[in-house]
Formats: sequence, C-alpha cells, structure tokens
Amino acid sequence: MLKAGILNPAINALLCRVRHTNTLVIADRGFPYWPQIETVDISLVDDIPKVIDVLRAIKDNFVIGQVYAAAEFLAENTPDVTDQLDAALLGIPITYEPHIELKRRVPNAIGLIRTGDTTQYSNLILESA
Repeated sequence: MLKAGILNPAINALLCRVRHTNTLVIADRGFPYWPQIETVDISLVDDIPKVIDVLRAIKDNFVIGQVYAAAEFLAENTPDVTDQLDAALLGIPITYEPHIELKRRVPNAIGLIRTGDTTQYSNLILESA
C-alpha cells in the first residue's frame, strides 16, 4: 500500500508512460473529450479538484521541462489566480499561446487528466524534460 504521493492508480499508470519530451494534459471540467487520448477523469463537483491541485500533486514525482497554457488565462483571471500558477511552477518555463493553438497540441499527448476546475482557460499541457 502506498504511504504518500499520488494514490490514484490510473494517474500513476499514466504518469509512468510519459517519457522524455512527451506531454500530459491537465484539463478543466469543460475541456473537450478526445477519444484517441487516454483520459483519467477525477472531476467530483465544481472546482474539486482544480487543475492547480493536480499540478501541485504530480510535480514532485514528474519532471516538467515546459508548460503550455492559453494566453486567455492571463486575460480572463485575476492576478491572484495567475500568481498561484506562477508560484506552483517555481520557475518552470511557461509558454502562453492562443487557446486554439493550445488545443492543437492535445492530440500528441500521452494522456489527459480531467478535473472539476471552473477557472477560465486553466488547462495546462506539461512537457516532460
């Protein structure tokens, strides 16, 4: 039995399959379904969990080299929300691009973790280092 870290077996299995330069999507509740991508749905109710909760939970055991996010995230959210993301990343480079461009990256991802997040444009694509 695991004592700490990610307890969800589907997320653990997904993380184990992400290799160097592969990507993983952490998505909000409204992100489109991609039938060709393994999806682990951990949404419970609105905002439980949030994308940032999943990011914080996995980053200790997942080597993140680059993060991609929608530029609209910066425009649609308060500085408090955007500062929380910066703090969670602790210097990991983030590239903001139009949401439509971000979604073009999704088909190449190894998998997607869907949350209950209602934060506007909170989706992240993590590229492993």
